[in-house]
Amino acid sequence: MNLFYSTNIDSEIVNLSEQEAKHCTKVLRLKNGDSIHLTDGKGNLYESEIIEIGLKKCSVKIVNTIKEYGKRNYKIHIAIAPTKNIKRIEWFLEKATEIGIDEITPLICEHSERREIKTERLNKVISSAVKQSLKAYHPKLNVPAKFSDFIDKKFIGQNFIAYCENDNQDLLKDVYKRNSDTLILIGPEGDFSDKEIKLAKDFGYTPISFGKSRLRTETAGIVACHTINLLNEEK
Repeated sequence: MNLFYSTNIDSEIVNLSEQEAKHCTKVLRLKNGDSIHLTDGKGNLYESEIIEIGLKKCSVKIVNTIKEYGKRNYKIHIAIAPTKNIKRIEWFLEKATEIGIDEITPLICEHSERREIKTERLNKVISSAVKQSLKAYHPKLNVPAKFSDFIDKKFIGQNFIAYCENDNQDLLKDVYKRNSDTLILIGPEGDFSDKEIKLAKDFGYTPISFGKSRLRTETAGIVACHTINLLNEEK
């Protein structure tokens, strides 16, 4: 399946963006009459046929629509501190998208070494992963939020905070309830501060652990994402 991403699908004729058109015609060398699939990132998968190819354009006609393609009955939201090396957070976004994630919030903490990120670049990483992993839902990347501003927002579902301090936390796999929406907080390289941990507990967040190993920020995010998906796949 060749999957392309477009946010501008409002009729049965769709003009791919210049970048997508180039990939379609120059890289994959597809021609008029060839079949491709489109997604709008909102759960719709469009079976389409190429009808016109130009120098920098490619138009397709939608022949069939599959709604809620790959929809799950739970949502995963991970609020994670951006790493000092931005490549690591890009890696997290790519792999989490491939595994299955719904929402990401860059979390600015007391010990954060990186406090600014370019969401445009990160969204491109997510979009590429959506196409590569054949997803019809595009994860939402929120603007960075300060921990103190984010923590008191109402979230319907299970709320967890993972940190390195040995507090006899339960393993995520033992406390997560299947088919439940979940929000998991992942701290920076220097971990959450004591103040942040206490604040999260005061707002009802359950402390969790991912095991005995001490994980990097981006690795912890992947383990959290994979654990929730795996638990929901069990019969």
